[in-house]
Amino acid sequence: MSKTAEIVAIGTELLLGNIANTDAQVISQALSEIGINVYFHTVVGDNPQRIIQALELAKKRADIIITTGGLGPTYDDITKETVAGCFGLKLVRHEETVERLHSFFKERGAKYTANNESQAMLPEGCTVFRNDWGTAPGCAFEAGGSTVIMLPGPPSECVPMLKFCAVPYLERFADAVMVSRNIRVYGMGESAMENAVRDLIVSMENPTVAPYALTGECRLRVTAKAATREEAYALTEPVIKQLTDRLGDVVYGIDVESLEETVVSLLRENNCTLATAESCTGGLLSGRITSVPGSSAVFLGGICAYSNDVKTGLLNIDREVVEKHGAVSAEVAVLMAENVRRLMKSDVGVGVTGVAGPGESENKPAGTVFVAVSSGEYGSEVAELKLGSGRERVRSLSVLRAMDMVRRHLLNWRQR
Repeated sequence: MSKTAEIVAIGTELLLGNIANTDAQVISQALSEIGINVYFHTVVGDNPQRIIQALELAKKRADIIITTGGLGPTYDDITKETVAGCFGLKLVRHEETVERLHSFFKERGAKYTANNESQAMLPEGCTVFRNDWGTAPGCAFEAGGSTVIMLPGPPSECVPMLKFCAVPYLERFADAVMVSRNIRVYGMGESAMENAVRDLIVSMENPTVAPYALTGECRLRVTAKAATREEAYALTEPVIKQLTDRLGDVVYGIDVESLEETVVSLLRENNCTLATAESCTGGLLSGRITSVPGSSAVFLGGICAYSNDVKTGLLNIDREVVEKHGAVSAEVAVLMAENVRRLMKSDVGVGVTGVAGPGESENKPAGTVFVAVSSGEYGSEVAELKLGSGRERVRSLSVLRAMDMVRRHLLNWRQR
């Protein structure tokens, strides 16, 4: 029978909304992969009485309790003391941690203050998780029929400690392995996507299929459960094929993180280079592309042609074209794509111009955007978008459309 877990995030800053509880998301994903079911997330402030109440409730409804936060050296870091007391354990000094703390501060030329000693006080008999990413160690112990794991709050420490310490510790409780895979979709809304594959979704038991809406795109998550990772992965394969065959070319990738990752991969496969000229998106497109490792091999550069003077000067667009059709026009978008391609000697050029809002421009309403893609191989194409209001939304959706147009352009090359 699968073990159940509850995640108790400790920190008043979480309740105030000063920071997001991303730790819980990452922990839930990691536990699902080893077949441990997370049924509850709890967030509680730095208050001993309320922490105890949360723990007492968690004891009743979960086999495994994972806490995050409150392991540091300051006065409000009370997790260890409170959790240990709740389970009838004393805190004892862990000498190896004391030595590591002294070395940590010495290597960085920082002053070691007495309050750092509190980080070396850990529940008696616990398994200590060495923190190679910070100062406060984590730990795990068994008491009162519960398995308790304490992890630091900062994601830069919590995430690697989860991966290298907590998950290996918990794998002995797993009776199965779960594998989730993602089909990424652009160009079809969530309701249309769900309708296209609804019969497959409702008929599946293992694997299961679940649709999700993201900003401007969608995904289908296929999750299988089996004795081993290899067996679970194998179960997903025929389902992935059924779904992708059904959806067709709106599927831009399987198990990829983003549309830009797919674009960079296709550029590399086709030995092509890309350059961009952006107006309303203000460099957002080039930023998304360059966020992908290895993009330097295929992305030559971008021009943020926000003003008309830059469009006519740096991009060499005839001023008469701008005056006749407007800076926000199909004609200007095409020239932006063609000219940046020639200027940077790239294989593919992209031009984006539009009205991000909130007001109109050139008698065109907010959300009017023109996206063009140009190559010497296939010439130029342009799309007119009507994206409505919301400045950042308009910018983000324009970038997605631009990347999908590049993707389709490159797929035509690959199919030749």
